[in-house]
Amino acid sequence: MNTKLIDHSVPLIRAVVIHPDMGERGSRPAEERLEEAAGLARALDLDVRAEEVVRLRKTAPATLFGAGKVEEIAALIRAAEAEAAVVDYDLTPVQQRNLEKEWECKVIDRTGLILEIFGRRARTKEGRLQVELARLDYERSRLVRTWTHLERQRGGTGSTGGPGETQIELDRRLIADRIVKLKGELEEVRRTRGLHRKQRKKAPFPAVALVGYTNAGKSTLFNRLTGSEVLAKDLLFATLDTTQRTIRLPAGRPAIIADTVGFISDLPHELVESFRATLEEVGEADLILHVRDIASADTAAQAKDVEDVLKQIEQAVDANGAVKPRRILEVWNKTDLLDDEAREAVEAQAGRSGATAVAVSAWTGQGIETLRQAITDLIDDDPETELVLQPSQGEALAWLYEHGRVTARDTDGKGRMHLTVRLDPQAMGRFERQFG
Repeated sequence: MNTKLIDHSVPLIRAVVIHPDMGERGSRPAEERLEEAAGLARALDLDVRAEEVVRLRKTAPATLFGAGKVEEIAALIRAAEAEAAVVDYDLTPVQQRNLEKEWECKVIDRTGLILEIFGRRARTKEGRLQVELARLDYERSRLVRTWTHLERQRGGTGSTGGPGETQIELDRRLIADRIVKLKGELEEVRRTRGLHRKQRKKAPFPAVALVGYTNAGKSTLFNRLTGSEVLAKDLLFATLDTTQRTIRLPAGRPAIIADTVGFISDLPHELVESFRATLEEVGEADLILHVRDIASADTAAQAKDVEDVLKQIEQAVDANGAVKPRRILEVWNKTDLLDDEAREAVEAQAGRSGATAVAVSAWTGQGIETLRQAITDLIDDDPETELVLQPSQGEALAWLYEHGRVTARDTDGKGRMHLTVRLDPQAMGRFERQFG
């Protein structure tokens, strides 16, 4: 076995990270998948003492790994004095329980790990509701608390089991009741979001959504475009809650931009469904900015994973397939991490892409103005209208700059303003009613 031991002095929960390699989970090398799993573990503040790829020719229904591999990993866990083992795979409840008995430590699978991270990072009420729903959906097949709950005492619920009701039956009923309640609360969130979207359409400002693999630099780019200070760290899933701001594009065109949760390969289906209210922002966007870490050796595989999640979103948002056609602009971020030759090659390739990609560095600001113009060109498909305003119609002029894009302006000898304006038909109707 090829093992990398890591020395840590920080008193955190000691863990080993195991990636089962079955040779059929996509194009990404097993070593890179292991590195990502270790990054997820560190994002949860685990002290990763050892990381290992375990090759499997076939899986064992009871433990996933064969008996020999189970013993080898047990020896690794003892050598690392680990208190937890992270298995980068979706374990069945039986496999998880059996491995915990064999290894005598807490076992966390991929879905459980991501759920724990999301549970820690969610800040808004909506985010916490979504994470709790996903966690309960995950736990009800296991009927055990996930690992961070092991030291907590069960609080009073005001409910008692009926005659002969076992603890496992009571747990099952409590979880089912709580899921029903959460779904009702989230449905109200979705209704409110729908109302907000209708209000935004009345503006009407085009909507732009940032998507990308976790840690691709979405929040840094969001801050660069909007002047905001959303948390941006070199950490997997540093931010979870969707943030929206209004930005000004070239020639004063306003747009609403949303920073969404980062994607990841094999995103747990519980999260895709429970985060539907948030991900609807992506499904309803006029333009999707797909932010890629172009400096990563894994950038192509990550892009494929993002595309897969976008397809999942389409299915979750509208089961009938009546979603808005996707218009995507790839943003090749982190060019500052490339050497001069590689950066020039990437910028040249983006230039030849036919307006489907822009190379930028959100950290330094390089390429941001080119990106702003590319966004404008893609969303600015409103019809052009010729208007003439009298010198006294300053309020109407300001309204046009606020709600549309003035592409040409000239003043004649009588002080009248001759304008060429791009306006959404709905906005043009409002302008005519208000100033006609």
